[in-house]
Amino acid sequence: NVEQNPPWLHVQEGENTNFPCRFPSSNFYSLHWYRWEPAKPPMFLISVTLNGDEKRTGRVRTTLNTQEGYSSFYIRGCQPEDAATYFC
Repeated sequence: NVEQNPPWLHVQEGENTNFPCRFPSSNFYSLHWYRWEPAKPPMFLISVTLNGDEKRTGRVRTTLNTQEGYSSFYIRGCQPEDAATYFC
């Protein structure tokens, strides 16, 4: 059971944002983030596989804490083209 809360975010252009993801800590050893837009297939963005790890690519980064069952996906300097559904 994976939970993303809040279910949606409204962000102003240029702001940074954070999408949290909670999961049962004992069942996950890696976590993947995807972007989805209507009429398109989900697009893989980034993954983390080690507890305490942080990965970066371009304006996005993600962290993973398997002990607490928590991951965050960050976008730096949001742009209008970033509007989409993001999920873990």
